[in-house]
Amino acid sequence: MPIIKVVDYSPTWPIAFEELNNLYKEKLHGLYKAIEHVGSTSVPGLAAKPVLDIDIVVEATADLTAIIQGLSSLGYYHIGDRGIPGREAFKRLDDSVPYASGKKNWMEHHLYVCREGSASLQNHLTLRNYLRSNPSAMNEYATLKRKLAQAHPTNMNDYMEGKSAFIASILIREGMTDTEVAAIIQQNKASR
Repeated sequence: MPIIKVVDYSPTWPIAFEELNNLYKEKLHGLYKAIEHVGSTSVPGLAAKPVLDIDIVVEATADLTAIIQGLSSLGYYHIGDRGIPGREAFKRLDDSVPYASGKKNWMEHHLYVCREGSASLQNHLTLRNYLRSNPSAMNEYATLKRKLAQAHPTNMNDYMEGKSAFIASILIREGMTDTEVAAIIQQNKASR
């Protein structure tokens, strides 16, 4: 069972994101609206699990088949929405995915294709933007994550559940409804 490890922020994280971002842009040219670095590694100064979260944003009418084919050619495989509407998840075949010229082991990352306007995308962007602009909340979140990782070092469900109330309070503060937030929390539980 993998150990949940929360580490100090690393300035290498945005660099790793940019390298991946450049490959996605080249392979998916014209198929996406934006590529967003989300999750804790996207917030300068925030302690995090050293795993990038990346959302490729597409229009609601996007051709998902073409995107799946493009990502497949890089070594990703599509695992579906995992119970979260508007968000398609992808896994890597191995540590050298995405395949590029020259073999390289990439930083661990989670890759999603999110429909523009989806609750999943709104959740990711709202939390990221709030933490980036509120250092005290960022520090409080870092402390919470470290405590949860220490208390539940091998139980990802309990670790994630322990963060839910904190995240929900930010999403509601930033304008999401109680119903939207409750649905996001429930979907995240189901997708684990």
